[in-house]
Amino acid sequence: MADNDSVILEKRGQAYWITINRPDKRNALNGDVIAGLVRGYREAHDDKDVRVIVVTGAGEKAFCAGADLQNAGAAFAFDFSRPNGDYADLLRLSQNATKPAIARVNGVCMAGGMGLLCMTDMAVAADHVIFGLPEVKVGVFPMQVLSLLQAIAPPRLINEWALTGEPFDVKAALSAGLLNHVVPQAELDAKLEWLIGRIVDKSPTAIRRGKYAMRAIAAMSFDESIAYTESQIALLAMTEDAKEGLKAFAEKRKPSWTGR
Repeated sequence: MADNDSVILEKRGQAYWITINRPDKRNALNGDVIAGLVRGYREAHDDKDVRVIVVTGAGEKAFCAGADLQNAGAAFAFDFSRPNGDYADLLRLSQNATKPAIARVNGVCMAGGMGLLCMTDMAVAADHVIFGLPEVKVGVFPMQVLSLLQAIAPPRLINEWALTGEPFDVKAALSAGLLNHVVPQAELDAKLEWLIGRIVDKSPTAIRRGKYAMRAIAAMSFDESIAYTESQIALLAMTEDAKEGLKAFAEKRKPSWTGR
């Protein structure tokens, strides 16, 4: 558990769960929550047995409702002597991660919570969840969230969400590419475990190097990307996991991954 109890950190098998633990505040973000999320990502990467990260919120009402506006002064207080903000640094950390992360969206997902959703690689949501970027209603804008959201959802939809602040449902979120799966609340964990199972039986080396490459080519042109990836596949083929995977395929057996 994180030092401040606002975030629960728990290893469940090969999955590392990061749970925002402020259900009475709709799992709203504050300094302690952001620090707990950062700690969770770092601990997950330091543990060689962890294969996947799960990000979720406590209870069934909220995944994360964004910044804690009960203390609006703290929510939007910045130390202008620092070039980086804590929430922005969390998003940076997530994008440089080499272990896959899944958002378990168990309830309302708004504002900064949308950033947490977008910082993961995959997302499973309950069918009652409502999403939104309501920042314009309180005189601000989802600035940092846009850095990740614009690479996922269509521009016209982002324009509507950000400029009107109106909420939208899981059907809209799924069609926009924000989610991988939508299921009834009672089936949320079963679907999540299914997805985790599809990850942990694969090569940790391939996933690690693959996520690194996906991040690297995101801003490249095709010519830059194809030149980079042809060298990456050559390097990957030299790893123990690649050799084991090909050998296991030829021998018609399950591979035994070393993660090297």
